[in-house]
Amino acid sequence: MLCSNTSSKTALLTGITGQDGYYLTRLLLQRGYNVHGIVRRSSAMNRHRIDHLREQMQAAANRLHLHYGDLTDGIGLMEKILEVQPDEIYNLGAQSHVRVSFDTPHYTEQVNSAGALSVLESARVLQKQKPVRVYQASTSEMFGGIPGSSPQSELTPFHPQSPYGCAKVAAFQHTVNYREAHDLFVCNGILFNHESPYRGETFVTRKITLAAARIKEGLQDELVLGNVDAKRDWGFAGDYVEAMWLMLQQEQPDDFVIATGETHSVQEFLEIAFNSFGLDWREYTQQNPKHFRPAEVEILCGDATKAREKLGWEPKTSFEELVRIMLEHDHELAKREKWGEELAERP
Repeated sequence: MLCSNTSSKTALLTGITGQDGYYLTRLLLQRGYNVHGIVRRSSAMNRHRIDHLREQMQAAANRLHLHYGDLTDGIGLMEKILEVQPDEIYNLGAQSHVRVSFDTPHYTEQVNSAGALSVLESARVLQKQKPVRVYQASTSEMFGGIPGSSPQSELTPFHPQSPYGCAKVAAFQHTVNYREAHDLFVCNGILFNHESPYRGETFVTRKITLAAARIKEGLQDELVLGNVDAKRDWGFAGDYVEAMWLMLQQEQPDDFVIATGETHSVQEFLEIAFNSFGLDWREYTQQNPKHFRPAEVEILCGDATKAREKLGWEPKTSFEELVRIMLEHDHELAKREKWGEELAERP
């Protein structure tokens, strides 16, 4: 059962400049929320997704507010949360690249685990002043690879195979502990792989669609990947953020797997993407050991039965449609890049 009217609520998001931050912010603004986002200060401002959203939703732009902050600064984060006084907090911020986590394990732990703990502790303090609900972005990488454990549900034991997965398991358990020890309304969303045109360009799906489009336009010669046999449960990020919101509208907090229930290999993704342009992926793709993980997770597939039954949530976008959406976006980018090069070459 859904709770009360959302028209005057305030939400605070970490990770607002990322893929999920874009889609969730759009959803919340459409529902009348005031949205506050925590932005990590860096020399190069990574706000193109939010800037695009402001352009798309000019009428709601005055309800979107950005603040400097960092998940590694627990005191500063608490100060900002107590200042904003949000009704809902969505902790989307993370070091989110699994392969990179092997190179930066301490930083990944600090952001993904200790950062989540800082959000929870801030919510605990805020709850003394007003009710607050918290969403923690968990991940299918917590399951890792146990033979015979697919599909994975909320009851599947965790067996992470990366520093990223280990840190997320710690954050998951912190969330459960704060729910039970402090009576906080906190939920873990165990989201399986979800993609979109706003996915970071270092992630395998976006690497594929960008490369296919650029090769089609003569801007790139090859694509270098790791394990093309890995199988994942891929959905559309725009569908998955609706599940995040639904979790915080329930009468009781709980944890939910969000997934399509289908698996497709990286090779299948390659085939669809390159075939769309009349290309054979094998002629343009090479595998490099540096892109393999020290501990591979061969297959992940989610069982979202609980989300369907309790949240009324269903994925709306098929795997083929997801690839098409990403290809159309990246082909347009490639054509603009090509036109720019041609114009620059003219006398």
